[in-house]
Amino acid sequence: MAPFNTAQFVLEQDQAAPKEILRAAYAAFGELTVSFSGAEDVVLIDLALKVAPPEKVHVFSLDTGRLHAETYAFIERVRKHYGIKIDIRFPDTQAVQALVTQKGLYSFYHDGHQECCSIRKVAPLRERLQGLSMWVTGQRRDQSPGTRSTLQVAERDGAFGSEATPLFKINPLTHWTSEDVWTYIRMFDVPYNPLHERGFISIGCEPCTRPTLPHQHEREGRWWWEDKGGKECGLHVANLATR
Repeated sequence: MAPFNTAQFVLEQDQAAPKEILRAAYAAFGELTVSFSGAEDVVLIDLALKVAPPEKVHVFSLDTGRLHAETYAFIERVRKHYGIKIDIRFPDTQAVQALVTQKGLYSFYHDGHQECCSIRKVAPLRERLQGLSMWVTGQRRDQSPGTRSTLQVAERDGAFGSEATPLFKINPLTHWTSEDVWTYIRMFDVPYNPLHERGFISIGCEPCTRPTLPHQHEREGRWWWEDKGGKECGLHVANLATR
């Protein structure tokens, strides 16, 4: 298989529909690995299963140990709805225990969310992505104007890949809005987290997520005690370099 040309892919697919972006990504890599946590990601699962054989669509999710009860039920509903396996990844027990023993259960309220997210999210993600050539994310430009405004439909992932084993990130929903996502969900009866009906838009861990008020941006429901500018947990840390 020829080396993946990010610039050429962006040039050819930038204005394509998400389904066609996924189709092109499958043609380029021979499989699709989808990271799953929220509404956007289930749209991607739904689309991926329409362009690739089920055995070529790999779905994984990160269980931080601090998710809402509704989120756990949502993950199980998605698994049953599509009849797929979901690779659930967990943080290292000793690392979590050391953090909680030294700093308590809510240290992130005092010294920032990065350390907790690094243990509960970033490390398990790094382990899951090891050896992969691509992964598909549900990122959109309008999710976080401060960190995702220059997002491209395909990017080389320098945070989790290397020169020896390059990793590419495919972002089919780059140009979609939240309204586009929910139009698709309603049109195709895609499962969604019931927390959305209670005012939650961007849903993460239970202690660090809250509903947003009318006219608030969706990322204001994440880590609300921190500066608005850099609300990334580390899964897409490269976005911070564009600020």
